[in-house]
Amino acid sequence: MTDIRVLVVDDHQIVRDGLTALLGALDGVDVVGAAADGREAIHLVGETAPDVVVMDIQMPLLDGIEATRFLVGRDPALRVLMLTMNEDDDTILSAIRAGACGYLLKGAGAAEVHNAIRTAAGGGMVFGASMTAQVAALLATGTSREAADEPFPDLTERERSVLRMVASGRSNDDIAGELYVSNKTVRNTVSAIYAKLGVSGRADAIVMAREAGYGRGAGAPRTSSGGGATMEA
Repeated sequence: MTDIRVLVVDDHQIVRDGLTALLGALDGVDVVGAAADGREAIHLVGETAPDVVVMDIQMPLLDGIEATRFLVGRDPALRVLMLTMNEDDDTILSAIRAGACGYLLKGAGAAEVHNAIRTAAGGGMVFGASMTAQVAALLATGTSREAADEPFPDLTERERSVLRMVASGRSNDDIAGELYVSNKTVRNTVSAIYAKLGVSGRADAIVMAREAGYGRGAGAPRTSSGGGATMEA
């Protein structure tokens, strides 16, 4: 039987090294890489082709939920298992909606993590033993704020992710670099967003996105050498 290829993603080196050692010692698991943030995870997934990504949530540059949203949008067959200290309702639902197939707390034992990886690789959903009732209640009642209707329902998860970055003032080059895709891919995605939103250009899309709560407090657009803000089509 082929070993399950696993990529570890965590911004704390001691945790990352510990997980790599722990998972590497498990039968049937092959740790193919380790990343320190969501951007590096996107890059390494392309290089190492893991079956399961064990993903932290709170990380610099690109957090685990946004990285999961992009990765699963690009490859729906990829299995992402969240392993985090965060157990609040909004974060759990955000992770599930981003495409995570499981959610464990970092207090989980080796046997529980091992079983979760096998379940994820086999196509199942898995949640920590202490979280099963909590997740079931969230999915059944939809009481969390995250359960409210997502803005722009006509957009795909990838398009919403790109729109968030556009609303934050990011250029196409910046977005392409962060997501490890070509500038042409970003241009095509942005054009599709404009068409679905019914807007004629970037400025209108930014206004609409910020009115919906995207991009607030995430920084200003890049400035040109003359000091003015740059704006792309």
